Amino acid sequence: MKTLHTFHIPVMGIGFTLDTPIKIAKYGIDSCISLVQDHVIEKARGMYAKQYKLPYVEITEQEEGYRYKRITAYLNLVHEIVQYQFKKLLTDVEETDKYFELLPDSNPLKEEYFLLKNLNVERNYDLEKLLKQIEPGSIDVNIMSKLDRLDEESGISDALAALKGYAESNLNSSIVFSAGINPRLIAYVAEFGDFFPQNGKEPKKKIVLKVSDFRSARIQANMLVKKGLWPHEFRVESGLNCGGHAFATQGYLLGPVLEEFKQQRQSFFEELKNTYLRSIPEGGDQEWLPEKFLLSVQGGVGTADEHSFLQEEYGFEKAGWGSPFLLVPEATSVDEDTIKRLAEATEEDIYLSHASPLGVTYNNLRTSQAEELRRERIAKDKPGSPCFRKHVVLSTEFGKPMCSASREFQKKKITELKALSLPEEEYAAKYEAVVEKECICDGLAVSFLKLNNLSDKYNTTASSICPGPNLAYYDRIFSLKEMIDHIYGRAKVLSDKRPHMFMKELDLYVDYFKQELLKVTPTDNRAVKYLDGFRANLIEGITYYEQLFASKTPQIDAIRSSIIEKLHGYKLAIS
Repeated sequence: MKTLHTFHIPVMGIGFTLDTPIKIAKYGIDSCISLVQDHVIEKARGMYAKQYKLPYVEITEQEEGYRYKRITAYLNLVHEIVQYQFKKLLTDVEETDKYFELLPDSNPLKEEYFLLKNLNVERNYDLEKLLKQIEPGSIDVNIMSKLDRLDEESGISDALAALKGYAESNLNSSIVFSAGINPRLIAYVAEFGDFFPQNGKEPKKKIVLKVSDFRSARIQANMLVKKGLWPHEFRVESGLNCGGHAFATQGYLLGPVLEEFKQQRQSFFEELKNTYLRSIPEGGDQEWLPEKFLLSVQGGVGTADEHSFLQEEYGFEKAGWGSPFLLVPEATSVDEDTIKRLAEATEEDIYLSHASPLGVTYNNLRTSQAEELRRERIAKDKPGSPCFRKHVVLSTEFGKPMCSASREFQKKKITELKALSLPEEEYAAKYEAVVEKECICDGLAVSFLKLNNLSDKYNTTASSICPGPNLAYYDRIFSLKEMIDHIYGRAKVLSDKRPHMFMKELDLYVDYFKQELLKVTPTDNRAVKYLDGFRANLIEGITYYEQLFASKTPQIDAIRSSIIEKLHGYKLAIS
């Protein structure tokens, strides 16, 4: 796939980007679909098949292998629709104009297109030749490695079934592995030919690793290349300044992490290439040789200056813009009530929570419908959610696997707490830790169903949403053109009050560090050692920023002195 844009739209939630390629891929914009909820995927397939008058036969849960078959069928449908839309776009002058208008001004194809168009020669040879150089955006997919419940009936786990569904589709795109390492999943990739080069050409299906630091990237990439699989891209994400699940690193700030990738990029490539060449499977393609891997970054990017800075300073090919697109109905699927709440959200409304039953911190919206419902259930002394999907039945504390957000689990846990006769304050804290968990299997998918008036047999209606902290600085709904013009510096939609992305992340990490300090007792040597390392990494990161902002970054000339002052204050606060 050609890369004409310098941004992509990452996966968001379960349903928010489920049909994003159908909305915007025809304009050359890459986006990513979640493969968690096959029942919502099947609903989407039925809806779009009807809309585009394409054949549709429902794949029911009674059919063997229904999960992966639903995913394959939907991805093939999306591919067919996007190809149809793109061919139609090439015959529609207004739509073709829009394709090129949305491109960054630095793209040479954009300048050439409008130059040729202004010659007033209708569809001349040069223009037709130019149009053959453009493509629709990539239809990528995402698998959360931790969501890997074993389906005892089929004998295949959720993540492996999702992988099989993608592997057997017609897509020529990328699969993103997020949320850590899953050796079983990586081993399964090697069973599908599309992930290997064929006839001297690069793999039809490429592998993207979402990581938060260089060490993790190195470990996961080496696991791949030892199986003859090439990592196409490393998607580096801020540990805390991101949407959805937030994997707090041990104080490793995004700037120094990006610097390490920059410094190590060539030697890392050589290391991986050498291992890859030694690991090509017997009978494998010896003609195609990897020439590079791509680097992209996401997590809190919010201005054109930040976007260009990440490219110029660190040499990253793309930046992921996620949460701001939740306010762009042309690009994502968010129900009307939820999108209104997002537009009104403040810094205090978006917070780092322990709401996810995955046991990982999670950026949450205090004012979401799901949070309201959770508090209502607690008030009625019925905490917890019905567990319909069972994708996160990870706890075996009470014997059979259960989800910690389920009503059954929370009832048992509260009964256990009451039997301990704890002091009132300690009981309250432990009770809150139990009931804070909310169902995200349905919560992060139901918005898509509500927006499209699709029925659900469980009648779930309360939407969860997990925006990054960056969204607090966007206060209205935007058109696709407005948001892309903002990304490329052709328009400005934010006030100057928004902090620089590196400073916002640092603020989040310092707050996190202070909260962790409160939990530690001096006799807990392991925790003390961990936090000492955390503090040292934070100080090292702050020192890096002091040097970076003092000598470079013309994009922050207007706020340079205030940033330097804040960095000094942070260093004093944690020393």
